[in-house]
Amino acid sequence: MSQVSVNIRMDEELKKAMERTCQALGMNMTTAFTIFAKKMSREQRIPFEVSVDPFYSDSNIAAINEAAEQIERGQVVIKTFEELEMMENG
Repeated sequence: MSQVSVNIRMDEELKKAMERTCQALGMNMTTAFTIFAKKMSREQRIPFEVSVDPFYSDSNIAAINEAAEQIERGQVVIKTFEELEMMENG
């Protein structure tokens, strides 16, 4: 079977992270993309769920930013896990 080259552009840090993951799995990026392409072609779909991570919602990011500002202002209240559970359970 003849081989062809495929060029993919991605963020440099993403590429480095993927290379590290591939190396840990005992493969290179070409093998990883070939596995993806074969599975996608065979199943006629993206072979994993694609969704938006709700953690990165606008409201969560705003809450994280507010918490960071509170920490910077020294307005942090420290609670143990048990104390938080008691607050939640009334």
